Amino acid sequence: MPTPTLSIILPVLNEAAGITEVLAPLQTLRAEGIELIVVDGGSTDGTTGLATPVCDQCIGAPRGRASQMNAGAAVAQADRLLFLHADTRLPAQAIAAIHAALDTQPWGRFDVVIDGPHPMLKIVATMMNWRSRLTGIATGDQAIFVTRKAFNQIGGFADQPLMEDIAFSRRMKALGRPACLHQRVTTAGRRWETHGVFRTIVLMWWLRAAYALGAHPDDLAKRYGYAPRQS
Repeated sequence: MPTPTLSIILPVLNEAAGITEVLAPLQTLRAEGIELIVVDGGSTDGTTGLATPVCDQCIGAPRGRASQMNAGAAVAQADRLLFLHADTRLPAQAIAAIHAALDTQPWGRFDVVIDGPHPMLKIVATMMNWRSRLTGIATGDQAIFVTRKAFNQIGGFADQPLMEDIAFSRRMKALGRPACLHQRVTTAGRRWETHGVFRTIVLMWWLRAAYALGAHPDDLAKRYGYAPRQS
């Protein structure tokens, strides 16, 4: 089989309720030569059984997006990588846009829109996009993509339970600012809606500020609600 032109790496954990819907629109891309890798962090709800038949590789890794994404990158066949969250959907012509961007820059991300009825979600997404353009820092919700050469050059994602996308962006900026694509990925607003939009906004601002001031990612993860990973 020909080497894929792009590998999509999708970290998951207990996504059985929606994994089929997540992977369905990616089947067309697989038919076009895109590799789809699902990296499970120890699901107990049958996620892997549902994902395995409709992806190119379904592997396990220690829980945590950074660990899982690094594991996916390690087995990926392509020289270009796209890290996609399970609750994020790609826009039309996303792959062509990624390839065009990576022809001239080592990494990049999309603008984002947050799917949900609350009017504040549009403002949150707009602020995320503006902040990212201004600072050169991408978030995982924005579907980060990168050349393998650049990914290997910085050593991949730091294996930390939170803010791995910020740490990654900081190191990548040494190689060049990101390609900030105006095409928008759509990410689910469930995090904001479940915990309260305003409460989540304040919490995320506080977490980012604390991280910038040197707080340890493990402590921030506990504040965010992540249980410690068992070794």
